[in-house]
Amino acid sequence: MVQPITHLPLAAWSLPFVALLLAIAILPLVPATASWWAHNGSKLAVSAGLAALVCGLAWSRGGLADLLRQSVVEDYLPFILLLFALFTISGGIRVTGDIPAHPRTNTLILFAGALLANLIGTTGASMVLIRPLLQINSERRHVKHTVVFFIFLVSNIGGSLLPVGDPPLFLGYLKGVPFFWTLRLWPVWLTTVGLLLGIYWLLDTRFHAREDRAALEWDASTVEPFRVRGKVNFLLLAALVLAVAALPPGPAHARELALLALAGASMALTPAEVRRANHFSFGAIAEVACLFIGIFITMQVPIELLHRVGPALGLTTPAQFFWASGSLSSFLDNAPTYVVFFEAAKCLPVAPGVPVLALPGACAIQVRLLEALALGSVFMGANTYIGNGPNFLVKSLAEERGVRMPSFFGYMAYSGLILVPVFLLVTWIFF
Repeated sequence: MVQPITHLPLAAWSLPFVALLLAIAILPLVPATASWWAHNGSKLAVSAGLAALVCGLAWSRGGLADLLRQSVVEDYLPFILLLFALFTISGGIRVTGDIPAHPRTNTLILFAGALLANLIGTTGASMVLIRPLLQINSERRHVKHTVVFFIFLVSNIGGSLLPVGDPPLFLGYLKGVPFFWTLRLWPVWLTTVGLLLGIYWLLDTRFHAREDRAALEWDASTVEPFRVRGKVNFLLLAALVLAVAALPPGPAHARELALLALAGASMALTPAEVRRANHFSFGAIAEVACLFIGIFITMQVPIELLHRVGPALGLTTPAQFFWASGSLSSFLDNAPTYVVFFEAAKCLPVAPGVPVLALPGACAIQVRLLEALALGSVFMGANTYIGNGPNFLVKSLAEERGVRMPSFFGYMAYSGLILVPVFLLVTWIFF
């Protein structure tokens, strides 16, 4: 079978991917298209239309089957089904209670979410905690920055210590990285999380001082003890983590079937009133599904380009791998980006005395390079809304609750002003 994207100029093949990114960034901002773009059917039309261009070019070269197998069967379906299962199960957990939305309260919730992300994944932790966080802050006007930092810490950077935390690390585990190897990343994790929590506390303290006094008094007076309903879903989340870790990918799709079964069990076992109280709907996950089907198909071209030019990029140092993998993870899905740089790092010669990690097949990878590319892929998925699947889910849920979230470029302004300086400092300290 002729490979689909090796017989046409890759620059031309990349245009549909670039156009899709521009559509996500610009169409919500243009008054003539904003209301039309708000419907998931419109997103699917644009996403599928641009994907069809790539499919048509692949078909003309006899490589359509290969393209669909790689992008849809092997990449998109496992990705979206994992998100769907996590979204469905965590949507059945109802955490009620209201405490004053002080800066220290929000900071502690963000820290707890960063820890939890390592145990049930960034998607699971995001879905469990975003609703109570929004409820706690419902009396405040300035909430947008809290959701942005939630995406930074809970939906991305927090899940860096275990393979179940974020998809890139899970792919590394499947390629032979020991399950607990990523725990060695804790100094970088703690430093980065600590810096961001400190910045958030200062920022939220400033915004808290600007809140209306009557709103703050109401917030202080509406204290309600915490209560958790839908506890069976915690068992289902544990079963999901075990299924992802124990069931290998394969033609039988046992892992995906298990995820669907667990999502179905959650729908059957969770009382309907719990989901109604959570304002649960499939709108947010449908938005992600509509956009990412196009992203996964069209992004195969820039990924292939990386495979071609990777050895010629001249990447040799941990800092270079950290920023190269991270920069591309900001716009490409961070899981396949991790794989590309993982393979590139394996190709590099190893000088005597340099620590290496032995991999299956008599291969080895430099430890420092693996640390850098793993952290870059996970950390910098927070740079844009499309860098990691939970980012869009959190954005959609916040908007459903009335929070006016930043636009695509507005969010990048936050990440550029806050995350990039933190990542530069982390580079200077550790790489």
